[in-house]
Formats: sequence, C-alpha cells, structure tokens
Amino acid sequence: MASKRKGRGAYMISAVAEMYSIHPQTLRLYEREGLLKPSRTEGNTRLYTDEDLQRLEFILSLARDLGVNISGIAIILQMRERMEEMQRQIQEFVTYIQQEVLTRATAAADPSKGAIVPIRRPPPAPVRKK
Repeated sequence: MASKRKGRGAYMISAVAEMYSIHPQTLRLYEREGLLKPSRTEGNTRLYTDEDLQRLEFILSLARDLGVNISGIAIILQMRERMEEMQRQIQEFVTYIQQEVLTRATAAADPSKGAIVPIRRPPPAPVRKK
C-alpha cells in the first residue's frame, strides 16, 4: 500500500479516517482490540503518529487485501513484533561475535597478549661438543 502521509507529526482521528477512507469507529475498534495505540492529548483526543499510520497501513493491507479478520491481524502483529525482537537479538549477537573474533585475532597476532591456544615450542636441541 502506498504511503498516504505527508510530512511528520500527529494526526487527529478525523484526518486519519479521511486519509484512509475508513470510519472513525473502525479506528476506535482497532484501538479497543489493541491493534493501534494512539497517544492522547490532555483533552483525551487521539493523536496518530507516523509510526501509528505505518501500522494502520499494514493492518488495512491485511484486512482489505488478504481478508484477515481482527483476531488474525492481532496474531500476525504479535508474531511480527516477536520476529523483529528476535532479529534485533540476532544482530546484537552477530556484533558481539564479530567483536570477540577481532579481539582474539588481535591478541593472537601479538604474542605478548597470549594466544587462543598455547603454542608449545620444542626445547632447544643440545649442543654437541666435538
């Protein structure tokens, strides 16, 4: 779905409903079901951020294009969040491994810092006298 946003900021429910050709009650339903979590002003007005709109576009894509019901959308969103978290953890692990390999390779290249595996050198051969 093409992005329908212009600029950055927060949008009121009426503007979001008009941008996406949906009824404001649909947005309220998505909020009640925990699919969207818009922030609120002190006067309790819902404000949708650019991030909320990206999430809404994904929700609408699932509902309109794939025919997924609200329960299915909730499960898909939950799985997507878990996958993003796992991806973040994997990236942290890869970064850690890269740093560890670099640290150990540097230490192995410098004998004064020790090696990963101790190097055993044969004792010097005895000198024979004639």
